[in-house]
Formats: sequence, C-alpha cells, structure tokens
Amino acid sequence: MAVGSMFSIQIGLALSVRMFGRLGPLDVVALRLAWAGLLLLVLVRPRRRDFTRRDLLACGVLGAVTAGLSVLFMLALARIPLGTASALEFLGPLAVSLYGPGGGRKHWGILAAAGVVLLTQPWHGGINPVGLALVLAAAVCWAAYILLTQHVGDSVTGLSGLAVSMPVAGSIALLVAGPAQLGRVTWPLLLVMLALALIHPVLPFSLELLALRRLTATAFGTLMSLEPAVALLAGLLLLGQVPGIAPGFGVILVVIAGIGATRAGARAPAEQENRGVRSRPAAREPV
Repeated sequence: MAVGSMFSIQIGLALSVRMFGRLGPLDVVALRLAWAGLLLLVLVRPRRRDFTRRDLLACGVLGAVTAGLSVLFMLALARIPLGTASALEFLGPLAVSLYGPGGGRKHWGILAAAGVVLLTQPWHGGINPVGLALVLAAAVCWAAYILLTQHVGDSVTGLSGLAVSMPVAGSIALLVAGPAQLGRVTWPLLLVMLALALIHPVLPFSLELLALRRLTATAFGTLMSLEPAVALLAGLLLLGQVPGIAPGFGVILVVIAGIGATRAGARAPAEQENRGVRSRPAAREPV
C-alpha cells in the first residue's frame, strides 16, 4: 500500500509540474485538493455520529497540515527539481523514524540519512534558497501528517476521517490561491485537474491511511525513504531530469533502508486489536 502510494504521488506531482505552463503552482494544488475533497465526500459520505468532537478536531488539524504540505511542496517544485525536493522533504519522515513512537531501529534512519545526503549533494551548493525553505517547511508538515494520519486512522472507521480532512485541506488551499490566481481556470483544465486529483491525493492518501493501520509511525516514516528514489525515477521518465552518480548511490541506500523498515516495522497484532483493527499477520512484502 505504501509503495503504491509513493508511485501514485510522484506520478501525480510530475504531471502537476507539467501543468505549470498553463496554471500556476497554487492553482494546481488548490484545484487538486478541492476535487479530492469533493470526491471523498461523495464517495465515502461520512456520518456525524461516527465522530467524537476530538475526532473532528483531529481531522480538521490533519486537513490543515495536508494543505500546508501540498501548497509548500508545490511552490518548492516551481524552484527546485522533483528528486531534490522529495529528498529534502524526506527529512520529515526521517525525524519520525528516529524520534517518533516505537523507535529503536535508528540504524535504518542513519542509512537513509546518508542516502538523502547523496541525493541532495549539499557540497555543490547553488540550490534556490526560497525553494529550500519551502521544502523544509513541507518536511515539517509531512512529519505531522504521518502522526496525525495514524491517529485518525486508528480512531475513525474506514476512510471517513480522510473524507472530513480532505475538504478542509481543499478549502484552505482555495483560500490561499484566491480568486485572482484561479481566474485562468477553464472547464477543460478543471477536468484535467479532476484526473490529477484521483492520481494524487485521493488514491495515495487512502492507501497511506490504510498502511498506517498496519505499521508503526516510525516504520512508515523510514519506509518513506523510498520516496526520493521514486521521485528521481518520475523526474527522469516524465520531466527529463537526469540524476548523477551520487544520487544513484543515494537511491541504493534509501532502498536498503526501506526494505529494512518493512521487515522490522509491522505493528503487532495485539496493537492493532487495541485500536479496533482486525488482527492480521505482520506484513512481509512491500505494503
């Protein structure tokens, strides 16, 4: 599930970058999130009685964090390559893997960190400072997103939590974009953005919520070390962004770290039962 989510996200992001010539970054992310929120409301139809006040608050905060993550990262992609941005954004999940609940496998985090260094190659310098600041802020949002998504997934049945949080994210993104930014939108572009919303975020965020019911937040954060590798591949195939030798070695390191996290990080059946999730065997294949 988590691996499928990563491929869906990176394909969606690469296709979104190709839309920058017709729509601005804020237009793209606002329309994607707005469509996603509407689709989830219609398909899932969350019921008020399924939520406590605390659940609704958690869903609202998750929606705000989702909007921050999406807006900040999309603005960063307008300034730095997809692979570099994804590698830097991974610092958020890496922090979860090192310091979050259920820690203890810090060697995988250290290995992933070495891969991130090779992917970003900070010794070369020259990275856009605004893009760097934006993507680091997105990394903070991603760390919060992992923890909040697991909390909402454990507290709310099915995809109802996502069906509440995503409309919040879409509303915030539309407010950030504003009517002036959205003035260039046409009906054909609206349909294109509907398709992109299905690729990212509806499909991947649903998969992530389900995956976080089976993995600890720590293991999930380390597993996300595969994201820069997937981003490099998407950037190469869809955007023509060719990585160098050092990023290639970085890909190998983060793949090894991701495999290690997958083998060591499944949530125990008893822990799943305590959260109202039916007990299942620990996953041994990519999820």
